Amino acid sequence: MANPLVGIFRVKELRERIFYTVMLLLIFRLGAVLPIPGINVQELNNFFRSQQNSGNAIVDYLDFFAGGAFSNFSVFMLGIMPYISMSIIMQLLIIVFPSLKKLSQEEGGRKKIQSYQRIGTVAVCIVQSFAVTQYARYIARQVDNFFTIPNFWFFTVIAVLTVTTGTMFLMWLGEQITKRGIGNGISLLIFAGIVARLPQAVYELGQQVVRGEQNPVFVAVVFVMFVAVVALVVFEQQGQRKIAVHYAKRIVGRRMYGAQNTYIPFKINPSGVIPVIFASSILTFPLQIASTVGANIPWLGAVSRALTPRGPLYNVLYVLLIIFFAYFYTQVSLNPIEIAKNIRENGGSIPGIRTERIEEYLTRILNRIVLPGSLYLALIAVIPTFIQWAFNFPTSISYLMGGTSLLILVGVDLDTMSQVESLLKMHHHEGLTKKGRLRGRNL
Repeated sequence: MANPLVGIFRVKELRERIFYTVMLLLIFRLGAVLPIPGINVQELNNFFRSQQNSGNAIVDYLDFFAGGAFSNFSVFMLGIMPYISMSIIMQLLIIVFPSLKKLSQEEGGRKKIQSYQRIGTVAVCIVQSFAVTQYARYIARQVDNFFTIPNFWFFTVIAVLTVTTGTMFLMWLGEQITKRGIGNGISLLIFAGIVARLPQAVYELGQQVVRGEQNPVFVAVVFVMFVAVVALVVFEQQGQRKIAVHYAKRIVGRRMYGAQNTYIPFKINPSGVIPVIFASSILTFPLQIASTVGANIPWLGAVSRALTPRGPLYNVLYVLLIIFFAYFYTQVSLNPIEIAKNIRENGGSIPGIRTERIEEYLTRILNRIVLPGSLYLALIAVIPTFIQWAFNFPTSISYLMGGTSLLILVGVDLDTMSQVESLLKMHHHEGLTKKGRLRGRNL
């Protein structure tokens, strides 16, 4: 019982949640290798094997976020990114249109917003899956007997229906993991896709070292950098700025509550990994359309080449979008107006700050926190590009050394550990850590 890992499986509720989550993640990985109907899998593998020598950065990038499902042309080849893209669009629409904002604040309004978001996700999936069929058509021009269905438009209908259904099924899996598993289902699906790519990436790097294509000293240096970045990410995710709040004595009903001193915890990075995921999703949508349809339309091909993940334009847009979404999501999740209103209504005050200026003070603190936090996220996000440029590492291992993947791996791991620890303590068991306390975060 002294071992917290043993305690996890002694608690029936926690054991059932973990087994249920693992079962659904296995279903997700099975779907990632199940090809859509009408594709000759052997010819598909031969095509992408030939592309490895020339290096297709865009396909590698899309394949990375789909957990390897994109190059397999599987039913889950779009991954969960269409749902994330639609959630961004919906949050922007809630801010732009007051009627939607009012609806989201009403009782039962969130369910309506979620239903709109699901409908929008279907529309995004249809557009992206149609673009995938055009990319399949481009491959068929270079590979004989690529299609097993003679009629291309019949294949298009089947592919669009299959891929769209696959993404909606992934949404359902994520919701079930959140309700009946260990939580954060969407994040765990992305996490599982990244972890599944890790063994193959390490194997490719090892083969390059054996063949003499990579310097072992450079590999050791990059590994040390990886460990250092992980430590910095953990430190940054756990860091807080505490705002002291004093509450005077007050009477609620027939009871009197005494004076209380507490604090508001503002994280150094209040929005977590959300800005990086949002920025990646926003860039992935036009990038996928341009790369898959660009073979048939010249100007889209030019856009695809300009937005290559290794190019300067892509990385500049990536950094700017990360900073924008860091400010945007912080204002949505931590509204200084609402926080100041709650403090005043409960008779609270911040030492040294006038009551009417609490909102201004909180806004100033958040702005000071968000800027360095967003720049820190942007620095980590461009690490894969630096590693590829400086050490000529393979794309698969470079994406795992930084950027979105590293932030998601560390963030989801910390959040899952915090939820497991809370369940253990609820059943009177020791937590996972003896010192300190894990602070979860929402993805």
